[in-house]
Amino acid sequence: MIIDINCDMGESFGAYTFGADERLLEHITSANIACGSHAGDPNVMDKTVGLAKKYHVAVGAHPGFPDIAGFGRRMIDFSADEIYRLLVYQIGALQAFCQIHDVKMQYVKPHGALYNLAGFDRGAADAIASAVYDLDSNLMLYGLAGSELLAAGRDRGLRVVSEVFADRTYQPDGSLTPRRQAGAVIEDVDVAVKQVERMIRDGVVEAVNGALVQIEADTVCVHGDGAHAVRFVEKLREALDARGVEVVRFGV
Repeated sequence: MIIDINCDMGESFGAYTFGADERLLEHITSANIACGSHAGDPNVMDKTVGLAKKYHVAVGAHPGFPDIAGFGRRMIDFSADEIYRLLVYQIGALQAFCQIHDVKMQYVKPHGALYNLAGFDRGAADAIASAVYDLDSNLMLYGLAGSELLAAGRDRGLRVVSEVFADRTYQPDGSLTPRRQAGAVIEDVDVAVKQVERMIRDGVVEAVNGALVQIEADTVCVHGDGAHAVRFVEKLREALDARGVEVVRFGV
């Protein structure tokens, strides 16, 4: 059993600091770095790429809707062409910082509302996949297991990585429970570990209604912005190690 652990990074901006990025980087294998639209800024992007290099963690672009106030979690009605250009703009910015640090960007993972939209909207998914392919066809595309985003990436010729979530609950259709609903976030690390282990070992996740949903787990996302995020990731890593799950970095 093997799994990659990815975590959102570089979400501070200006005078505002969020997350414990450097402490989290000690325990994860892939860093989803905000590209300045939903979070992050040039100074933070530069610093975060440097930290990822220091800890030998894979760098991925984490583009989202231009929505600092809503942290990229509010839907914005963009056309497919606008989404394409939004992705090119943000990925290209992070590519520049990777270049000056002599780091190869490994993948792209959309953020928040854009990620959710691409899960079911094939037009948005195709726009994202095309932007990634046109910038660098060797980049991997991270997306929700079973989503339209992964299908679009495959059709475009990209290597896709099927993502599951340690600290989120699932709906019977395989989508994530919306954050506005009670029970959307799993706070108990033991429950999260059991969910991850089952997804890796058995290829299923138990939905909120008790149904078992088929799922493919290549990478697991943990959120780094919670009050106890570092301890959560530490315990998850310890538990996975104890259960014989090998934590690996993609793209090496």
